[in-house]
Amino acid sequence: MDPNHFNYHGQLEDNKNKNALKWAFILITGFMMVEVAGGLITNSLALLSDAGHMLTDSLSLGFSLLALIIGQKEANSKKTYGYRRIEIFAALLNGMTLIGIALIIVVEAIHRITAPPEIASTGMLIVAVIGLLVNIAVAFILNRGKGDNLNVKSAFLHVLGDMLGSVGAITAALIILFFGWKLADPIASMIVAAVISTSGFRVVRESFNIFMEAAPRELSTLIIREKLLEIEEVVDVADLHLWLITSDYPSFTCHVVVAQDADEQAVLRKIQKMLHDEFSLHHMTIQIEKR
Repeated sequence: MDPNHFNYHGQLEDNKNKNALKWAFILITGFMMVEVAGGLITNSLALLSDAGHMLTDSLSLGFSLLALIIGQKEANSKKTYGYRRIEIFAALLNGMTLIGIALIIVVEAIHRITAPPEIASTGMLIVAVIGLLVNIAVAFILNRGKGDNLNVKSAFLHVLGDMLGSVGAITAALIILFFGWKLADPIASMIVAAVISTSGFRVVRESFNIFMEAAPRELSTLIIREKLLEIEEVVDVADLHLWLITSDYPSFTCHVVVAQDADEQAVLRKIQKMLHDEFSLHHMTIQIEKR
């Protein structure tokens, strides 16, 4: 398998991800400042919680962008896989900040349930609608660029949480505006907190699995082993390992025993083609031994 083709494809994906993160960072950071001001003026927790979430988004998008830039550095004799795994560290931090901001929102919401403050619902509604439009635009940008990159996926989940926060703020503003029910503000905030914490746990779990060098969820080592044994010349398969360097960079190694009269190079080509065509594996090391 030509490594230059894989590296070129990976570089194209990285550039697409980098542009998506850059524009998402600019839009989110710009509107976050507007929403903080709107939340303070209207005294809305739903807006402030969404602004707080957008602040973590801004920081996480910036860190994700930095991680992607660092990850593009060439591999060297010390870091033979390069620097791409820093993207998983960025994703882990993003997941943890999602959980952290959810906890802060819940604590403040409980406080406001016991003592609901006055809220300027009209101003809250205007800011929340603008926020929803900005988040939709950012989510569209990130969704086009994310592919299988966990770093960009985690940033995308942050923005989805923001979209939910904006929807929650709009709903709460309408309820307060038409029915005067102030508890709608903290209750909407708690619902959003529950959703974004769930997303955070998923990102943390997936990041942890990559750090533990677990096999990708969509690839079964048992099925791969069975496919290898279906090759006529293959007698046995041992030391099969499949893990992720980053979320979109699976690596594979195994020891294959072939029949005594087998052409080792021909078998190797069969194995490489099968792993590439059926499992989309590019980076592989196959040791072949005759029985």
